Parts: sequence; C-alpha cells; structure tokens
Amino acid sequence: MTSEMTAPRSPARAPRPGTEAPNMAKEDECLLFQRTLELAGRRWSGAILYAGVAGARRFVEYRRYVRGISDRLLTQRLRELERQGFITREVVPTMPVQIRYTPTSAGAELVAALQPLGTWGRKHHDVLDAEPT
Repeated sequence: MTSEMTAPRSPARAPRPGTEAPNMAKEDECLLFQRTLELAGRRWSGAILYAGVAGARRFVEYRRYVRGISDRLLTQRLRELERQGFITREVVPTMPVQIRYTPTSAGAELVAALQPLGTWGRKHHDVLDAEPT
C-alpha cells in the first residue's frame, strides 16, 4: 500500500496534565483496564472478594454471604483468586482442620476500587432489578 492510499492521520492530542501514565502506552493502559474489568466482572469473583473484606473467613461464611453460588463454583473461584494473589488460604491445625480465606492487600484494594460501583448500584437498584427487554 502506498502512502497516497492511506487515510490521513489526525494530529495526536496532548494528554490533559496529570493524566499521563509514566512509561506506559495508552494501548497498555487500555489492556490493563480491560483485564481488571474481566477479573472483577467474572461471575461471583467480586462478591467473594467483597465477602472477604466484609469479614467472611471460612467456606461456610463465604457461602452465606454469596447467596446462590454452588459449593463447587465457590471452591473453584476461591482457588482462582488465591492463585491470582487476591486471597490467601490458611490451614489451621485444629480438630477438625479449619481452612481460612483472607483477602490480600491487592484483593482489599480491588474491592475499595469497586466501591463506587456498589454505590451506583444502590442508587439505581431499580435499573438493576428491571427485566431486560
């Protein structure tokens, strides 16, 4: 393709002061944003992290906080979140053995970052409860 056949490029806009990410291309920022949304938006993951920040530690407590999730899926999500570094798993050597799951600082920070979505949801619960057409 020759340069004559390509569309003219518009001049790049200068970013607003204070919005530039040091050493990160805008495409990289977009990709990281998308990956964050996919992680937080994965079914049940956000609710599980929220439950942990709210005080759930044992499996039954997570199940009580996160209504509607199956035991199998809760186990799967807890393992994924542990593998990703958002939850720590601790084995307590009692009789019977207890397993405790606690959000890491990264998990707690993600929940804090998602709090505005929760606020929006409380404000617009009527929209969330509406049946899709």
